[in-house]
Amino acid sequence: MILNVRLITLLEAAVSLASPVAKQSAGFVKADGQGFTLDGTPYTVFGANSYWVGLMGLTPDDMDVAFQNIAATGGTTVRTWGFNEVTAPSKDYYHLWNGSTATINYGPTGLEIFDNVIAAAKANGIRLIVTLTNNWDDYGGMDVYVNQIIGQGQPHDYFYTNPDIIAAYQEYVKVWVERYLDEPTIFGWELANEPRCTGSIGSVTSGTCTTTTITNWVRTMSAFIKSLDCNHLVGVGDEGWFDWTNSMDMAYNGSKGINFDANLAIDTIDFGTFHLYPYTWDEETPSAMSWGQTWIENHRDAQMTCGKPVLMEEFGVLASQNQIATYENWYTTVVESGLAGVLIWQAGSNLTNGTTPDDGFAIYPGTAIYDMEPAYAVQLKARNAGGPY
Repeated sequence: MILNVRLITLLEAAVSLASPVAKQSAGFVKADGQGFTLDGTPYTVFGANSYWVGLMGLTPDDMDVAFQNIAATGGTTVRTWGFNEVTAPSKDYYHLWNGSTATINYGPTGLEIFDNVIAAAKANGIRLIVTLTNNWDDYGGMDVYVNQIIGQGQPHDYFYTNPDIIAAYQEYVKVWVERYLDEPTIFGWELANEPRCTGSIGSVTSGTCTTTTITNWVRTMSAFIKSLDCNHLVGVGDEGWFDWTNSMDMAYNGSKGINFDANLAIDTIDFGTFHLYPYTWDEETPSAMSWGQTWIENHRDAQMTCGKPVLMEEFGVLASQNQIATYENWYTTVVESGLAGVLIWQAGSNLTNGTTPDDGFAIYPGTAIYDMEPAYAVQLKARNAGGPY
């Protein structure tokens, strides 16, 4: 919907809708039809990714600033990394490997840091989506499990099928899930960031990985988490690739190993996820903006078909790529289509020791994109005010 001027004025006057800083509810966010609820009322997912907040040695005060910056845009939810695989102790990390043996870092450079992340998020009324491993080699990820357990250079996709790797990953996941079992600041767990059959440049594949391979893994891992934790939601963390018959487009033909519809239908998956980077993916026909709008609408259709909420949990174009108009289009499409929620990639902050990481997509306070976000937070919350739809 396009809100008229009078309605926009009224909504903007309701500042509490845009940027609440209030005591956090002790309840857990639940999936309800195509949306979310908290304590029986609609919960709107709007916010950003901040993968770095628990991985940069930040003080609690700097963490607080980072979450303040996101909350000030109307943000309710932040997606962050719950992993950092290392083979030698270095700065902040969560998982240390010595050969095929891994140990959890519970100390002040490990999980105690994440305790501080949770405290800072809670103080700013933010819920966290915590992603538990990475398809890519940034901060370790799947290939560390493969290399350490079955040998350097073994196929990336063995992460999804090798029993010893699955057991090791489940052991790691169990520590996180049980540590924060009763913590309502956790919105939900994600199985991996952008799982695919292929990994980072230089990794190899078995040649046997298909959408069925990863769907079976999603079913196994999501059921495992649900067996431990009935409080928190579970999602995949994938890019949202479809597997449609006769499509030649890599986003729609299952070639990446993801069948979005099949994964969303798994009964131990509570919400769907997708990402949007048309320039990175060479999807610019008829234009990157238009392709992205259709991508959003197709995931909205999947949401409606399955009856589960779906989040656009990452999206990005560079400032030189018609960024402002593109983001206006995509945010508007989310609001008008009925998609459950949206998280931008990525949040930026100016902290004690300088700016946070910028891969070209970071949005810092005082910039045009940052300043436009509160209006869309207001619109999305207003849309959801009538309850699950």
